[in-house]
Amino acid sequence: VADIVLTTVAVVVTSFRLCVRARQKRLWIDDAWAALGMIFDFILLIVDCFDGTDVHIHRSSRISILFTIVRLTIPGTLFRRVLIYAAIIFGAVWALLLSQLCWICETESGWKSQPHPQCNLGRSVAITQIITDVLGDFFLIFAPFFLIYNVRLSRAQKVRVLSVFSASAITTVVSLTHAYYILSGGGTREAMAAIVETSVSLIVANLSVVVVFIFRLKAEEDSPAPSTPILIVTFGSQPRKRVR
Repeated sequence: VADIVLTTVAVVVTSFRLCVRARQKRLWIDDAWAALGMIFDFILLIVDCFDGTDVHIHRSSRISILFTIVRLTIPGTLFRRVLIYAAIIFGAVWALLLSQLCWICETESGWKSQPHPQCNLGRSVAITQIITDVLGDFFLIFAPFFLIYNVRLSRAQKVRVLSVFSASAITTVVSLTHAYYILSGGGTREAMAAIVETSVSLIVANLSVVVVFIFRLKAEEDSPAPSTPILIVTFGSQPRKRVR
């Protein structure tokens, strides 16, 4: 039941994010990665076995978060180039993990004939996932700090933006839990942990859009006189003022 609920929530949140971006005519690369993660999450629920699909989901979710940060940067700056290089590294790590999974699961193919097929990933996969997940989430958490530091926002607005991106720490916790069950010998608990990890990763990847959309609606409702300038902070463009 939990896997169905989490997957449904992840799909609904991602669909809402895509609708918001499409309505604003601001669909970009980060939205494409989020959509890809949603597709893989749905596939993982259907197949109900480990075949590397969960790797696709939380990696595409992380890349989506990374490109959301890229959207906030000014084209041509050093920081933007660093983020793009980081995205390339994220993609290379994704390919490495997928190759490792394919090698282990195909060389020991006896699990395919079991009543409930579940590839036993072993210690090497767990260690690799722990290292890459912690380093990746550490980068996604602290990269926005360098970006927001020089942006002219109020203290409350900075805290709000950084809190959204800091939610990546949640994915670190569930990733470590998944790695623990891999080290414990796999089985049903590992499969459940994989589904929880992928769904949570996808939900976190969409928070930057959903939370800002909610605060934006609240700001418009609480706005004072029509002639008062209102600071609009969006993910995908530089902060700007408009007169209502």
